Amino acid sequence: MTSHAFAALAHIQILVLPVGPIPRTAFEKYAAEIRTFDSIRLGDIPTGMKDERARFMPNPLSSGHLYLSYPSHPAPPLHLPLSLFRPSHFTLGIIGIAACSSSYCLASALEQFENTVLDISPEGSTFPLAKVCFAFEDEESAGNAGLGDTLPGIVSIPSVMGNKKLYIGTLLADLCSQILAELGRVYQVLENPVGNEYLNSALFPMLPSPSEMPLSLSSGILGFSSYSSQPELESSSLATSNIPIKRSSTFGPSLNHPTSLTQRQSTLGPPAIKKRASAVGAVSSHGRLYKVLGDFFLLAGRTEEAMLWYAEAIVLFKTGQDPIWHASALEGMATVFVLDAWSVGQGLQSSVSNNGIREPWADIYEQLSQAIALYHKAPVHSELGQDYSLLALTYCTAVMRQTSLLFCIWSTKGWGGLAFASMLQPGSTSYMQKATSDSSWTNLERLSIVSGVSRSQIANTVSQAHGPWLLHLGPHERLTILQSMASIYSCLGYRRKEAFVLREVISCIMDLIVCGREENDDLRRSDIGGANIGNRSENGDEVNLAGKGAVGMRQNEIMEGNQSILKLLICACKVLGADLEAVGVAKAADGTSTEAGRGDSDSPFMEDLDGLADAAKEPFGWPELQVGVIREAIAVAEALPDPLAVARISLSALRTMHSVLASNDQYHLYQTAGRALAVMRRRGDAPAVEYWAGHPITSLALLPLALHRLPIENPCSILTAESSTTNSLLSGITDPFLYNPRKSSGPQGKNLIVQGEPIELTITLRNPYVFDLEIQSISLSTTGAEFECSPVSALVIPPNTLYPITVVGTAKTRGTLVFRGCIVQAPWGAAREFLLPVPTDADQNLFARRQSAVKCESGRTKYWGLDSRPWEKTGRRLSILLPSLKNPPQFLQCVVVPEQPLLRIRWTSLTHGAVMLYNGEESSIRLTLENISALPIDFLRLSFEDSTIGPAQEALSEGELSVFETYETEYDLLHRQAFSWRNDKEITHILPNQKVVLSVTCLGKVGCAHGTIHISYSQFNREHGEQVPTSDVFYTRQLSYPVTVTVYHMLECHDLSLVPMVDVDYDTGHRASNPMTQILLEVDDPSEWCLFAIDVRNAYGLPFEVTFEREQAGTKSATVSSTVPPGSMSRIMLPVKRFRLSDDQISQPIPTLSDRQFVVGKSRLSIEEEQAQRELFWYREELLKIMSARWKETNGDRHGDLSLRQQRLTLPMLKALRTDVVRVDLTLVADNPDDGSAEELDYRGGKYIASPNEMLYLRVEVTNSTLSPLVMALDLIIDPAEQVLSEGGLSNVAIGKLESEETKTVEVPLCFLCTGRFEIGAKVRILGTSKDSQAGASRVCISVREDG
Repeated sequence: MTSHAFAALAHIQILVLPVGPIPRTAFEKYAAEIRTFDSIRLGDIPTGMKDERARFMPNPLSSGHLYLSYPSHPAPPLHLPLSLFRPSHFTLGIIGIAACSSSYCLASALEQFENTVLDISPEGSTFPLAKVCFAFEDEESAGNAGLGDTLPGIVSIPSVMGNKKLYIGTLLADLCSQILAELGRVYQVLENPVGNEYLNSALFPMLPSPSEMPLSLSSGILGFSSYSSQPELESSSLATSNIPIKRSSTFGPSLNHPTSLTQRQSTLGPPAIKKRASAVGAVSSHGRLYKVLGDFFLLAGRTEEAMLWYAEAIVLFKTGQDPIWHASALEGMATVFVLDAWSVGQGLQSSVSNNGIREPWADIYEQLSQAIALYHKAPVHSELGQDYSLLALTYCTAVMRQTSLLFCIWSTKGWGGLAFASMLQPGSTSYMQKATSDSSWTNLERLSIVSGVSRSQIANTVSQAHGPWLLHLGPHERLTILQSMASIYSCLGYRRKEAFVLREVISCIMDLIVCGREENDDLRRSDIGGANIGNRSENGDEVNLAGKGAVGMRQNEIMEGNQSILKLLICACKVLGADLEAVGVAKAADGTSTEAGRGDSDSPFMEDLDGLADAAKEPFGWPELQVGVIREAIAVAEALPDPLAVARISLSALRTMHSVLASNDQYHLYQTAGRALAVMRRRGDAPAVEYWAGHPITSLALLPLALHRLPIENPCSILTAESSTTNSLLSGITDPFLYNPRKSSGPQGKNLIVQGEPIELTITLRNPYVFDLEIQSISLSTTGAEFECSPVSALVIPPNTLYPITVVGTAKTRGTLVFRGCIVQAPWGAAREFLLPVPTDADQNLFARRQSAVKCESGRTKYWGLDSRPWEKTGRRLSILLPSLKNPPQFLQCVVVPEQPLLRIRWTSLTHGAVMLYNGEESSIRLTLENISALPIDFLRLSFEDSTIGPAQEALSEGELSVFETYETEYDLLHRQAFSWRNDKEITHILPNQKVVLSVTCLGKVGCAHGTIHISYSQFNREHGEQVPTSDVFYTRQLSYPVTVTVYHMLECHDLSLVPMVDVDYDTGHRASNPMTQILLEVDDPSEWCLFAIDVRNAYGLPFEVTFEREQAGTKSATVSSTVPPGSMSRIMLPVKRFRLSDDQISQPIPTLSDRQFVVGKSRLSIEEEQAQRELFWYREELLKIMSARWKETNGDRHGDLSLRQQRLTLPMLKALRTDVVRVDLTLVADNPDDGSAEELDYRGGKYIASPNEMLYLRVEVTNSTLSPLVMALDLIIDPAEQVLSEGGLSNVAIGKLESEETKTVEVPLCFLCTGRFEIGAKVRILGTSKDSQAGASRVCISVREDG
């Protein structure tokens, strides 16, 4: 029961066979022309028979049809017991198709056709009832094929015939006429009492043989005579003894086999019940006879008579106990209802849906439901034993017929002409396929609403066929039933149920394959055993041929159909969430597939980007079920056998499901794939599979070159400009702004490599599996400059680890070198390129948004049914609405620079790279350099770093220092460098293999613990155009030599003071030998000098000699030395001539030694305070220029400078150091008693020596030192004033207006009344200002003694 059309009970099956050496294309062409006739009008059936053969012949004016179907094969012999129960199941007619030519005549075709019919017809079978052979003339041998001969049983069709289709339709009508005639003969055998008794003798009876029928009763049985070859047998021939029921041809002679049925008793069906002769002819129910009569009328297209006899049979079945035949009659009656409805609705163009209370097909559905219930509850007769195959077959066929009813109504949108057409001939209209091709949920539900039949109702109906009774069916019948069920579920949109049934379909197919293979093996062994009869011993045992050599042979495996089975397997597994096509076969010609996460240019950011995307994936399906179906798939592929499919399934499972696979399963799949591909290699057919182990490359990084090999890009402007120490030392603060937001958004540093020199790259591989992952080879994928790199082979990555490897390569040409990624090849697989882009900030932001959207949707968005599978869900995410990347992906890039020379330090004067110094001491470091390259060096420059530069630069960058502190920090960086190269012009060229010596000065600086000498060198002037002249940059290398510095802090300066010399009280008595006193005595005018005094403390364990030197314009140089013992402090004094700076100089702001601008002071000072700060700064700078200090070991030769920049200047010190605007000189004179002239008193030790009670004169000389005239007044102050007599007022003594450099003298008489120490001060004020400001002052001390 291959055909599950609803009206299959009304179909006359005609088998079309190829005969003789006909080409396949020709056979398919002629067979297709025959199969176009799916129905024959009853009016076209030839009649004219008047005996029993005319029983089922149509009336001349009948309007019905005969329905034809063309099966691909006849019914199996096991179904012979159903020949009377279900005659529509068998082949009633056979048509042979032959291609006749000059080499193949009609007689040969007829003979081969007869033999073929005998071969395919099982013994004991009544069918086929008629046969005919169509001989088509070959177009190439037209006129020479011998078609003029006329042979019974074969019909020739010339190639020149105009309307072949009309002629073929006529021949088919003749064949149907013969089939109906033979049905009348069969029924004649059954309608007598003996035939009826045999019809009721078993559950599925067969037509009795003549030998089993009594002679008295068999005289009424007619033999089947041949039509058109012999005259018809009259009624007088009823007494003939040879009256078997035989097959007859349509046009050929009668093939009478008198003993055929007696000798060809079928052994495949259940044996007929032997009855005693006395029992034959007993009265039996006529229900089965009426049912058979209804079947024959249904096949004959006479529905009225069929309905009548079915009704009669049902009445009898209700009273008896024959449920199986009762159910079959109900099926026939339901078929009649549809045929009648089709006849009434012929020409209806659209479907009709009854909106009434009861559907028009409800009665048909109930009849089929009753039939199914009868089949299901039917008792099994004892003679059937445990073989329920035929009963299970009838039950499943009834279920499929009821399903076909509902499905046709549903797919054609209701009860109507389209539904009738699909029930009668499912392949005659494409409307059903068109309606069900759209498997969207909306379309399927719309069909349910319009038709009134729900999908669940159809699914529940077809599910009745699935049960334990399937096990009783034969393999072919089980496969047909399951295939139909899967098709129904697929059209209904029930993909999971379809997958469930498809798994059973595959299981059934594999059973057939295995059984067929075992039968072939048995036949092969029997053939080999027959051929090796001679290799047996006398007792018949096989002779052991071991040791004589043997040849192993492998049978040719038939691969046809394997791909179809695998497609079913893949489809079923995909529904369950297991993608068996994740790993394909490499299609590229070179075996290399380029993929970046299987997408466009954005895919590297999504897969790869695979890691973050995989993290957001939700699990789909049951892992246990998925693992089970994968095991089944591997078993099916191994049983086919198809090693490539075994490998692909195993590797696909590892690729997509390794997270849910157990360790043993992963090992098993990996080993299975290896064995399968090894088998293919041994057979010489080993196609490369795609890379399957996920994304193995985690990162690709360029290892930095060694510092002495790293090229550095420099602007060509540094070749013409002088070396700027400021740029190197103040590099951290060269930006004119304290904060520049654009600086952080500048271009990233370039990766520079040198042409012709090897570089190293680190590739980090990942193995997510529990077994050692083998990598056959891995190499770099580059573009741009030529790059040479050997691939890494035979690599094994440990399980569940990140495994870094190092790859070495060399750039051969200059330019930009781009590392796109890696090309990885696993064992048995094709090489695949994995791209490793370097995402920018915009790419990372976009990818973060996509990842956030995916994570947000993963828990909030519901996907219906199979749309929740990962590959289906991806296209429906809202994250795909985000904008795509506008710029192409960026990869790791390197700039290949020209070849560079190479220096090395051959020798150094330091031991272990360490130097120990005192604070302020200088030492020379000698370095011997050697050019070990083949290129000369014409550019050499030194730069230095030390541990004091970093903190100072950081403090300057923070901008928290005051202006004065900023200047001091910058001054310390620029003018007190720990390292310096003072002979920068001594070396200009270094030839290959030449050695040169450099001398670097190291200064002991407190806080300096270590430093580095950087030697930058290059070959700038290149020959043969190697260096592009117009290039704005050139490249250098830098050789660094670290130095460990130890600085001992031994001398400290404290308490700087500046006091006017007039305030200094010194005596030449006991300290005349002191050098400091001797210098003080050299001061001629104390008012023009001030005393510089400072304390020096020795914090070290050795004595040091400290020397202070004064170098001031207009004065003689002076030097003061002192030895400072360990732990002691010495006071150093040295007179400094007072000076005054111009207003323009002191009004200038405190400068910055860097290029910074817009420096805003942190402290908020008033204008006066800011002016005072500037004045202090500039006078301090001038004082530091005048004074210098150095030290020397007392018992050694080590020496150095002593810094005074830590000392600060205060306002009193500034007053003592700075000369006034108006110069005031005080002189004490007395009258000479000899000549009465005035003479100056004795001035010793910074004071005048006077006698008491003596008239003296205080001479005040006021000089205007400015460029403009001034009006001034004088104030005198005497301390103590009560012991001094003076003439005139001492305050507001008018001096008047003095021009520039004009001097005026004022004398005041004085008399000291007692001895002691007196001080007289004079202050000059400028009149005419808002506030009388002091313009000058002076003070003098007087010692009044009796001996003065």
